[in-house]
Amino acid sequence: MTDAESSPPLGRALLAAESVGFHYRHGEPVLRSVSVALEPGESLGLVGESGAGKTTLLRLLLGLAAPTDGRVLFEGAPVDLRDRRGMRRFRRAVQPVFQDPFSSLDPRMRVGDSIAEPMRSLGLPLDRAARAARVAELLAAVELPADAAGRFPEAFSGGQRQRIAIARALAPEPRLLLADEPVSALDTSVRMTVIELFLRLARERGIAMLLVSHDLTIVSALCARMAVLEGGRVVEEGPTARVLGDPRHPYTARLLSAVPRLPAG
Repeated sequence: MTDAESSPPLGRALLAAESVGFHYRHGEPVLRSVSVALEPGESLGLVGESGAGKTTLLRLLLGLAAPTDGRVLFEGAPVDLRDRRGMRRFRRAVQPVFQDPFSSLDPRMRVGDSIAEPMRSLGLPLDRAARAARVAELLAAVELPADAAGRFPEAFSGGQRQRIAIARALAPEPRLLLADEPVSALDTSVRMTVIELFLRLARERGIAMLLVSHDLTIVSALCARMAVLEGGRVVEEGPTARVLGDPRHPYTARLLSAVPRLPAG
């Protein structure tokens, strides 16, 4: 990995992992001295086989757990899980989109209430009418009708539910989305429409995105830069087109040869 292809300087990154390590009690390390960083508006794909440490790193970057070693930085300052005010600000700026749209939405809540929930829990200063207007705007942004707000998740297909989950993630006007395999649970026929939605929303709203995926087709479509994890370490990082077209680490080459993908570009 050349200096020109490495992550942006940690001090000016929007979100960064700095020499992060993690292990469970009495277990082997899951992550070993991992450093990755995202600038505002940037898209980064995180790829690797099962067990490489992708999901653990995502949990640390979301503030769902603290690293055993190293630090997670938001706008250059360490993320402190004990700082309630700081974590509220962090969670407004950094929102997740999870893999399974069938389990990420509460089946007992109407769609409008699910989308509005982050506005209430994160303390956005909006009254009921303003929240309703915001929900309507978000439904339109993900190309769903306004009357979807009054229905329950069971009324929607998997692709529609993932659109609802994206709308909910956008509710607090985040600066960064962390997406964990966001289309892998969807039918092949609807995956590309959701990918195109991600691309449009990120471009229009200037949102940075970190995408965890095993599917290099998705990473090629969504991410300008990618990092490859093997055994809890970043073994290669650089522009997506270069990594896919000219891998420089043997593990990356093996990974690419084993996974069907679209040409980079």
